[in-house]
Amino acid sequence: MIIGVMTPDSEPVTLLEKYESWTLLASAKLGRLVVVIDGRPEIFPINFVTQRGTVLFRTAEGTKLFGAVVSDQVLFEADDHNDIGGWSVVVRGAAQILSTSVEIDEADGAGLYPWIPTLKLHYVRIIPAQITGRRFVFGREPDGGHVPG
Repeated sequence: MIIGVMTPDSEPVTLLEKYESWTLLASAKLGRLVVVIDGRPEIFPINFVTQRGTVLFRTAEGTKLFGAVVSDQVLFEADDHNDIGGWSVVVRGAAQILSTSVEIDEADGAGLYPWIPTLKLHYVRIIPAQITGRRFVFGREPDGGHVPG
């Protein structure tokens, strides 16, 4: 899903529109959840899906679940790359555990399954307050960029 070739007029970093950020995010399967526990950031790899403009993941009891629900803010990031470029999308928002049968039935329909053979009984939905995305075009460092050491 990564396209682009560096030309003399290309910018190495491009800010993405909200729609393109969601499109790229929907194409990914693995991301990172960042929560703050006892004043310290913690990061967890998670498989996820997007659903109705939110990020949905499953988890078991433990630090990830606790951190997601006690923080009033979480970060989620996913990215991808190939030989010519890459992208990164960051979602800032709040996480909520799905608890009603309607919410859980909707989440069940998203096709989200654990990657490892463990029970992940809790669905968590990240409700975005902000989404930002960047596309990167890889290339050589410009002349004069090296700082002697």
